[in-house]
Amino acid sequence: MTAPILQFGTSRFLQAHVDLFVHEALEQGQALGRIAVVQTTGNAASARRVEAFNAPGGYPVRIRGLADGRAVEREHRVTAIEAALRADRDWAAIVELAATSVRVIVSNTGDRGYELSEHDEPASLDAATALRSFPAKLLVLLHRRYLRGAAPVTLYPCELVANNGTVLRDVVRKLARDWGLDKGFVAYLGNGCVWVNSLVDRIVSEAIEPAGAVAEPYAIWVIEEKKKMVLPCVHPQIVVTDKLEPYERRKLFLLNLGHTFLAEHWLQHQRPADETVLQAMSHPRLRAELEALWQDEVLPVFDALGEADAARAYLAQVRDRFCNPFLAHRLADIAQNHEEKKLRRLRPVVALANELQLPLAQPRLRAALKLAAA
Repeated sequence: MTAPILQFGTSRFLQAHVDLFVHEALEQGQALGRIAVVQTTGNAASARRVEAFNAPGGYPVRIRGLADGRAVEREHRVTAIEAALRADRDWAAIVELAATSVRVIVSNTGDRGYELSEHDEPASLDAATALRSFPAKLLVLLHRRYLRGAAPVTLYPCELVANNGTVLRDVVRKLARDWGLDKGFVAYLGNGCVWVNSLVDRIVSEAIEPAGAVAEPYAIWVIEEKKKMVLPCVHPQIVVTDKLEPYERRKLFLLNLGHTFLAEHWLQHQRPADETVLQAMSHPRLRAELEALWQDEVLPVFDALGEADAARAYLAQVRDRFCNPFLAHRLADIAQNHEEKKLRRLRPVVALANELQLPLAQPRLRAALKLAAA
C-alpha cells in the first residue's frame, strides 16, 4: 500500500466531498494519488463501512439539487479509496504508511475531535495499539515519521473550527511538550509540517448503506495558502486564498447559523421527528423568523465589516440550498451536539456586534443563547 493521502474519518461528508474531489481529479490526472482511510470508531456500522470501502467497484455518491436554476441529478462511483483501515485492528499498517508514502493528511473527526483523552499517556507512544484521541494518534504517527527521517507532511483538518490547522497544530505541539519529547521533534511539528487552515462547505443529507452518500451540487473547499504546502488534488471547486476568514464567517454566520436556528425551533417546539430543512423553510412563520434573523441580526455585522455584497450573494445561495427539493436534510441530524453548536455558530455574531459597537438588539440570537436583552 502506497497511498499518498491519509484520511482520518469515514463520514458521509468526507465520502461526498474530499473523496469525491480526489476521485474526479484522478480522472483528470490532477491528484497525488489515492486515499487510505482510517476508521477510528469500532461500532458495527463503521466496520461494515470499512468492508464496503475495501470492496471492488467503489461506492455511490448521488448529487441531487439545483444548479443555476436547473435540476441536477447524477451518480458517481467513487474509486479514490485505495484501502480502508481500522485503527483498533490495523495500527501497525497505519503507522508504517504514515512514516513512508504519505504526503498529505486529511481529517474530519467531528465536533469534539480535538479533545484529548486521559487514557493517552507518554508510555503509549510506542504502543502496538492505537491511542484514544485523534491528536494523540496524530502525534504518534508524526513522531514515527520524524524518527524515520521522512519529509514533513501537509495536514488539512476539515473540522468546523476557526483556524483549524493552527488549532490542531497547537494541540499536538503542546501534547508533545507535555510528554517531554525532544525539541527537534517539537520544531519538526511547528516548522516542518505544514498545518493548513481550511473550510469545507457542502450539504450531505443522507448516507447510503453500507457506504455512499446523497449530496447537493454546491461544494467548495477553501484552503488558506501556505508556503511548501502540497495539495491533495487540483479541482475546480477548490479555492486557494490568502484570506480564509471571510469565507469562514459567511458559512458560519449564514448557513450554519441558519441550520442551528431551525434546529433550535425544532427542539423547543417538539416538531415532527423527521422534519427536514425544506419542510421548515415551507412553514411561513418560521421562514419569516429566519429571514428576520438574517436581515436584522446578522447582515448588519457584515455591512459593518465591509462585506455586504459577498454576504448577500452567499445568502442567496443558502436560501436555494435550504429549499432544495431533492434532499431530505433532517433537523434531527443538525440538532446533534446542539448546545455546543450554538456556542460556536451564534455567540460569535453577538460578540462581534458588541465589538463593532453596533446598535443591534439581536433578540432571537440572545434568546437562543439565553442571554439578557441588549
